[in-house]
Amino acid sequence: MNLGRVGLFTHALGLMSSADAREAVKEIEALGFLSVWFPESVGGKEVFTQSATLLSWSKELVIGTGIANIAARDPMAMANGARVLSDAYPDRFLLGIGSSTDVSLPLRGHEYARPLTRMREYLDAMDEVPYKAPMPVAPSPRILAALGPKMLKLAAERSIGGFPGFAPVEHTSFAREALGDGPLLAVLQSFILSGDRDEAHEIAREHMAFYLARKPYRENLARFGWSEDEMAGSGSAEIFDALIAWGDVEALEARVQDHFERGADHVCIEPLGRERSDPQFEQLRAAARALL
Repeated sequence: MNLGRVGLFTHALGLMSSADAREAVKEIEALGFLSVWFPESVGGKEVFTQSATLLSWSKELVIGTGIANIAARDPMAMANGARVLSDAYPDRFLLGIGSSTDVSLPLRGHEYARPLTRMREYLDAMDEVPYKAPMPVAPSPRILAALGPKMLKLAAERSIGGFPGFAPVEHTSFAREALGDGPLLAVLQSFILSGDRDEAHEIAREHMAFYLARKPYRENLARFGWSEDEMAGSGSAEIFDALIAWGDVEALEARVQDHFERGADHVCIEPLGRERSDPQFEQLRAAARALL
């Protein structure tokens, strides 16, 4: 499976019509990206059906779920859905799974409690489910959304690695130490190509508020010294600087390189704009020329 050093993370494909998403995927692949990651949001497209369409519309892209929510389906559906796609598209589907947050889970009718225990039990169940069709020739790999040391350790033990997001570069060093040598460390880095700090902060305001409203991300940021006051609302200017790479393309290059120097194997870049349904191709073209 060839993710490339730099991949793309985007919400946009899940907010487009199929006709528009088909054309967007073709352009993403033409830019030189080898992998595309997308989230499973409440009320959005279901990850396995979306993955199947993205795989069918592209030639060689690796499609990664970032993440498939364990509250959205039982372990058998999760494991066997991944097997179907791995069989149909060998070495092109990566199942990223996570235990979700205190905001999203109640919207699905679940209580947010004991995420580490829930994930461990879910993985145990996944590993035991039957599959009556032939197993895929290529493995059906999984990666865990992980921020804290215990979830990162579980990711190293029970998957190919960890996929942290909305975290400062210091977390990449922390995650590499927790994972140890060997497991894949794929990190998410959001960016805005604007040299106007106030404009960039305004563009990122909704994005920042979305994550800062969720307990796991606040707990992780507190681990690196950020206070509740700094995390209030859409966050302080300083926390924005720490989490979003803004400025020119050289600033994005420097942030991505910092992640690599701290132990990342793969960096997913996420262009931010005023509308999540906009794939931000102008920013992506500039980023692709610099990074790919």
